[in-house]
Amino acid sequence: MVATLTDTQRTAIAMKLADMKVLQNQLIASEQKLASAVSDGEITKRLQDMLKDDQESLGTIEAAITKFGTSSEPQEKVKNFTQTVDQMMGGSSLSLYEKALQHEGMKHQLVMTGMLVHKCAQAAGENWEEAIDPINKVNFQNRAHQEQLKAIIYALGTRELVGKEPDTGIWAAVEDGIAAAKGLFSGLAS
Repeated sequence: MVATLTDTQRTAIAMKLADMKVLQNQLIASEQKLASAVSDGEITKRLQDMLKDDQESLGTIEAAITKFGTSSEPQEKVKNFTQTVDQMMGGSSLSLYEKALQHEGMKHQLVMTGMLVHKCAQAAGENWEEAIDPINKVNFQNRAHQEQLKAIIYALGTRELVGKEPDTGIWAAVEDGIAAAKGLFSGLAS
């Protein structure tokens, strides 16, 4: 199926790709700041591994922009958001736990933007889908990072709030699952 995108549609997708690039650049800057602020060797290593992936993902986004063939500036509100995040990550108003939480939120925003771009290209037809296909690798990497960031958030937050290590064993995960199920069923019964 070959579909034609209007100029307006192409520009809208190009703007989302530009938004992704700005967000990806901020993720890199935030990871660098977070990694240098954390004293836990395991967390620092995970953040450095994410940083390496995110630098590769930036190249993938840039390649997708080139392949798409239409470029755009990112939205002002996205640029303003990344500037605010950069100030928070470099400042002292947030704790490490809160910085990790902000970082995970930005990862989520990037994943959702990437999935939207993919869905738009998919709806437009196979030529556009092929051009945007590399974005799926970025989406996958960022989703995997979100899961790793959960563990980092739990560790930093538990240490910050109660001064102890979180229980990360298999039974803790089972208990977390049971608690979530209880919450779900309680909410349905209300």
